[in-house]
Amino acid sequence: MKTVLIVDDDEILQLALSRRLEAQGFTVMQATSGQEALDMLTTQPADAVVSDILMPGMDGFEFCRQLRSSPIGQIVPFIFLSSLAEVRDRVQGHLIGADDYLVKPFHAQELIAKVKGGIARSERVNDTLEHRLQQAKTITAPPLPDCLSTAEAKVFWQVIQGWTNKEIAQHLFLSPRTVQTHLSNILAKLKLKNRSQLVRYAFEQGYKSTEESPGA
Repeated sequence: MKTVLIVDDDEILQLALSRRLEAQGFTVMQATSGQEALDMLTTQPADAVVSDILMPGMDGFEFCRQLRSSPIGQIVPFIFLSSLAEVRDRVQGHLIGADDYLVKPFHAQELIAKVKGGIARSERVNDTLEHRLQQAKTITAPPLPDCLSTAEAKVFWQVIQGWTNKEIAQHLFLSPRTVQTHLSNILAKLKLKNRSQLVRYAFEQGYKSTEESPGA
């Protein structure tokens, strides 16, 4: 069962949307501000987010901006539902990371369709990433040294393909700092000094992943 987070300080609208979505088989979570929603998502992940913009405390724009900057919220479908109807508002919403923007008043059927469509797209992205990760495990070389952990092994394969820390972080849903920590551990365990030596080591040992590098 998919979960939708509704972020809006209008209790009547919250109730109406919750009933509509629950009738479609969704589980619904509710928050009345951007900060409350961020706090909630750290422990209760959602499959889609529907958010107002004008709310007390943290508004919807800042909520979307912060969510998109965190590993937990980079690909979750995000739909703005707001009374702000100006083109500049809709443009700003899309530029900071929203997948869609509906203006109040709206048709519930359209919102439900956009939620379902957003979740379907997200699932296709996840399936593609999972497929590429499985490809990365298909190797034509001996297993990696036992000293590397599972997480370090995943970073190893990404590094030898030429991915940057930022790209690896996005691909593996980690923070760049965590990627750097894993890379430092790999270098220490293999007694290497830098990234270039790691790539040379992989080449000399015959490690070769079937995954393509970024932009290929």
